[in-house]
Amino acid sequence: MVTLEFLRSHSLFGGIMDKDLTKIRTLFKEDHFAKGDEIIKEGEPGDRLYFIHDGSVEILKKIPSSENDAQKRLAVLKKGNTFGEMELIDVEERVATVKALENTETLSLSNSDLYVISKWNLETFTIIIMNLAREISRRLRIMDALVASSLFAEDEESHK
Repeated sequence: MVTLEFLRSHSLFGGIMDKDLTKIRTLFKEDHFAKGDEIIKEGEPGDRLYFIHDGSVEILKKIPSSENDAQKRLAVLKKGNTFGEMELIDVEERVATVKALENTETLSLSNSDLYVISKWNLETFTIIIMNLAREISRRLRIMDALVASSLFAEDEESHK
């Protein structure tokens, strides 16, 4: 069962009152994955945000130039982290594969769940969306820094 403490510890629910968190926690879907299970697969449709309640996962991205769909690890996420934020907003294909590194328990919300929240409390919905936008922005800043450092490294190599 999702505890209020777990929800309060997550930035997505910052600024939301306990009475609203109590209602939100009824929407969560709980799943268990064995080590090696693919939780989501790159290219498949997605509409769900996952919270890692226990365990850890790796984020894998297909290497565009590979002939055998080789993948590169982008990140390792642990208890308290989330994945699937973009698909919660835009309902597009998954941009990466997420695989359990150990037995992992997730809690998830769908964009249909967000719609339900918007119908019963527009203010709470707005706070969640703003928090989600902040999280996506933080991740974009990290990716921008990684791309920039990669480009600068390539530029230095070409001038040697």
